[in-house]
Amino acid sequence: MPIRPAVPADWPAILPFFSAIVEDGETYAYPPGLSSAEAEALWMGQHRVVVAEEGGEVLGSATMGPNRPGRGSHVATASFMVGGAARGRGVGRALGEHVLAWAAEAGYRAVQFNAVVETNTAAVHLWRSLGFTVIGTVPEAFDSRTHGLVGLHVMHRYLH
Repeated sequence: MPIRPAVPADWPAILPFFSAIVEDGETYAYPPGLSSAEAEALWMGQHRVVVAEEGGEVLGSATMGPNRPGRGSHVATASFMVGGAARGRGVGRALGEHVLAWAAEAGYRAVQFNAVVETNTAAVHLWRSLGFTVIGTVPEAFDSRTHGLVGLHVMHRYLH
């Protein structure tokens, strides 16, 4: 599955799944009701943004960069979104593998996800299968639309 750097012209293809995922209220703490410009600034304004596509159709996207500036910049972080119609087709795994390869090549020592919703079992399973471990859970840090207050996992994986 081709993964390439995102360009501004990709935003109209990303916006529908970005909005659906945020409005679903199960995996991202972004506020609901964001305008296209607000959502674009949040997603496309990251250090590096890529899209996974098939036959010219954008199926998902990932953002990546340093987890923290300065003395924390040796650890990468990333965020992922996959369109509803593309779920279960390996898009998330392909994006995850891409981020790991990019981070290793860029010289990062590890990748850390700061906020994986504990009830997002598909994501937790995927990240564990790619070598991440849960190093802690912040209790009741996410207000899930379905489950109420649930924990946010901090997940980590060394690269070297």
